[in-house]
Amino acid sequence: MFSAVSGLRTHQTRMDVIGNNIANVNTPGYKSSRVTFQEVFSQTLRGASSPSGASQAERGGTNPMQVGLGVNVASIDTIQTPGNLQPTSRLTDVAIEGNGFFVVLDGESRSYTRVGNFSTDGDGILVDYEGRKVLGWASGSDGTLPPNRTGQNLEALSIQVGSNMPARATSNMDWIKNLDAEAEVGFMKTTAITVYDSLGRTHSIQVDFEKTNTNEWTWIAHLPGGGTADPGIITFGHDGTFNDVDKNQFEFTPNGADHVAVTMNFGRLTQVAGPTTIESGAVDGWPTGTLESFSFDSNGVISGFYSNGKNRVLGQIALASFANPSGLIKVGKNLFVESNNSGVADVGAAGTSGRGTIAPTALEMSNVDLAEEFTQMIITQRGFQANSRVITVSDELLQELVNLKR
Repeated sequence: MFSAVSGLRTHQTRMDVIGNNIANVNTPGYKSSRVTFQEVFSQTLRGASSPSGASQAERGGTNPMQVGLGVNVASIDTIQTPGNLQPTSRLTDVAIEGNGFFVVLDGESRSYTRVGNFSTDGDGILVDYEGRKVLGWASGSDGTLPPNRTGQNLEALSIQVGSNMPARATSNMDWIKNLDAEAEVGFMKTTAITVYDSLGRTHSIQVDFEKTNTNEWTWIAHLPGGGTADPGIITFGHDGTFNDVDKNQFEFTPNGADHVAVTMNFGRLTQVAGPTTIESGAVDGWPTGTLESFSFDSNGVISGFYSNGKNRVLGQIALASFANPSGLIKVGKNLFVESNNSGVADVGAAGTSGRGTIAPTALEMSNVDLAEEFTQMIITQRGFQANSRVITVSDELLQELVNLKR
């Protein structure tokens, strides 16, 4: 009877776990659990005996006689297999494809979660649905991430839509395409470039290219305000490739802004027979812009897109991996914390050291398999019924024993 009672208790525990799995079938990032049983220590009625000899006259050995004393719960395991992804339209929703956990901070306490339904708070900090800060690595003012990204230098990530990108004065530019090798001495080609000052204002610079000798061209820049820069001489080799330039910089000082010095790169110019098609290539510098949108890539890098047409890295979200993720402790609200058997969190970038990649604008769904849960429910129900039947029969046996005196 007491064995059957232990069976009722363990099957009730198993039904509790199954019920919790089914209740969370639509909970994003939920990891299902399973229950395994083990036999309780058996009562030995007679121990085993060894054979007394090999001859026919000797007795053989006997096996032990034991009666089991019931069942109890051996383990309740968390199944850490990934769930399916559900696309969403929210920029701050992210999911993990593969292994790993997001790292969130509640005060001084770190927790780990698979649920990436994040948003930004009033200060532009990336947080989860209860305001816990999502940790990662913020970029510098130039958009570069820290070279060493570990769990020791994590910080809250900031995505402040509407924040400004300061203007940057132009300092470098390229000239590309061709100058006609068959042009007569004295031929001139005029082109214009646009440069930015430290206030983000644009200035139009006219640059003249004049053929002054065989395989030799002279450039001169007409600066804002009417002045001209000291001319420079460009020379080419016999194969038409760029050879050298004696001066490749012009300077001017805009009103109210910092001094502008622009270095020109002529290395991509050619001088071959054909039309003169010289034009400006890449020109650095930009006006002031405001952050309009952002996106995550598969490595968790957050890129911001500004109104001036530029984009800049804002930060990178961190992922934590564990030697034994099933050893993590569930603390509710889709959160896990470290345990003595989970191992220490190994924090790093997505897509490295066995960590999964990031899927933007998506959420990970529960990994509960309803077909499996319903099957286990039926098996558990039959086990519970069978154990209750043992109790009923045991009660009837006791009743018969009491009635013997009548």
